[in-house]
Amino acid sequence: MLAAYTFWDAMWTMIVFFAWIMFITWVIMLMVDNFRRTDQSGWAKAGWFLFIIFAPILGALVYTIARPESANDYAAADLASAYSAPSSTATELASLNQLRADGAISDAEFDQLKKKTIAGS
Repeated sequence: MLAAYTFWDAMWTMIVFFAWIMFITWVIMLMVDNFRRTDQSGWAKAGWFLFIIFAPILGALVYTIARPESANDYAAADLASAYSAPSSTATELASLNQLRADGAISDAEFDQLKKKTIAGS
């Protein structure tokens, strides 16, 4: 006797398949987050890694709940460095001139830094 594979069986198969894909993606994102964090030691990263690998559902849930909000700081720092405006030679010379006008650097230091700035461009 042939068992019928109905439309709803196919729908259930797709739901289960995509749930697995979502779970695997979540675990991979947690691993990336774990190793990019700067607020914990290498041993802590290894411990979280092993916990998530050997007890994936429990490990992923515990890591997500226990992760502090301050761990988001590395993402903001990466974005800030990626989107910071590039410094041009004219901008650097203007800031050096302002430092000289404020008396923070002498005329000799200004000339030396100006030569380095122009040579570096």
